[in-house]
Amino acid sequence: MTAANSAFPELPAGAGTIDNNASAEFIQTASGLKYRILRAGAGVKPTASQTVEVNYHGWLDGGRVFDSSYQRGKSISFGLNQVIRGWTEGMQLVGVGGMIELEIPADLGYGARGAPGAIPGNATIHFVVELIRVR
Repeated sequence: MTAANSAFPELPAGAGTIDNNASAEFIQTASGLKYRILRAGAGVKPTASQTVEVNYHGWLDGGRVFDSSYQRGKSISFGLNQVIRGWTEGMQLVGVGGMIELEIPADLGYGARGAPGAIPGNATIHFVVELIRVR
């Protein structure tokens, strides 16, 4: 794992706060996912086979937001085995009540095809995610 520093992201309206002692360093896993814990969660960490309820904010390099549950005003639930690989891996690193920032390379995200109309091919995508509940 390697680490690199970056300024904390601007949080969307409705998001909780970043811990005062949150590290500015990203950690890179063996797969290439980069993450940092913005708020330590006190609850359980999910496994890849569980369902999570989250609020999230996603943007591209350059800052263009492509999706945000905060902007819709409603959290979302999904199985961690039903989403892109970067989410499946990353969400297992934070506990309930926590907030994580993910930097997901294209091969762990939407790859060369992208997500037409929202995410170009081979794009690195970024998320801030608050983990509300694990089922």
